[in-house]
Amino acid sequence: MSSPAETPQRPMRADARRNYDKLVAAAREAFTEDGAASLEEVARRAGVGSATLHRNFPTRQHLLETVYLEEVEAMSRTEGLDGLGPWDALETWLRRFAAYAVTKRAIGDALVEYMDRDSEVFQRCAGVLIDSGEPLLQRAQEAGEARPDATFIDVAKMIGGIAGIRTADAEQTERILSLALDGLRTR
Repeated sequence: MSSPAETPQRPMRADARRNYDKLVAAAREAFTEDGAASLEEVARRAGVGSATLHRNFPTRQHLLETVYLEEVEAMSRTEGLDGLGPWDALETWLRRFAAYAVTKRAIGDALVEYMDRDSEVFQRCAGVLIDSGEPLLQRAQEAGEARPDATFIDVAKMIGGIAGIRTADAEQTERILSLALDGLRTR
């Protein structure tokens, strides 16, 4: 069975698109609250029947992958950062990345049940993050505002590691993130 990353998209009727969007929104909410939320719970939250859910997402994995990919793509957008200075654009994007990673742990954990970190979905997400974040880091480095020896992979792993600290509350996570970003910035 193919994954959403492999499935060609065809145009949907307006009502089918609304149901699809409601399912994805309900799944995003349910999986963020509880990575083990049932498909029945997702259908109930979306206000559609289980047949509609399964017509759009034949398996739980398909639904998880779709939500994960759409979330990463939305989080990775850089519109609105062009007007910021190089460091401010990078810091804004990295803070958004960290906030996303903290709230989406349950979805990532649930996906790991179905596939390993080398899967096409995880690789595609990594590509989206690199394509968005790497130019921001390079711009800050060229302006002399970020350490020249840091690679985007270094920075992404640092942010991911901070976001993955399960024993830290929001205040402590923010403090650790600020310390890490301070270490990335040149003075």
